[in-house]
Amino acid sequence: MTIQIFGVRNSQSTRAAERFFKERRVPIQLVDLKHKAMAPAEIGRFITRFGIGALLDTEGKSYIDAGLKYLKVTDQELLQRIERDPGLLRLPLVRAANRLSFGRDETAWQAMLD
Repeated sequence: MTIQIFGVRNSQSTRAAERFFKERRVPIQLVDLKHKAMAPAEIGRFITRFGIGALLDTEGKSYIDAGLKYLKVTDQELLQRIERDPGLLRLPLVRAANRLSFGRDETAWQAMLD
């Protein structure tokens, strides 16, 4: 089983996920969202499972700087902004087959291995 981690290299949470799986000798595929955007179908899996509101990092710098706290935007507009700025998401997004998690969630990561 290979774990896919969608995040950015300079994110503490992304590095924590990478370290978690490497310590357990699980092969990972790290997708750096600053260099390669997620495919629409891939982000769609996470949105279908958790909802776009849960995936947004409403306390993050990118969210605040974009003024999204005060703007009313459609889900489609949010998706376009996420493609341009992955910092809007609660990273990392982790996928193992059809199991998904977002943010720093070691309980969910361990469940992926069980």
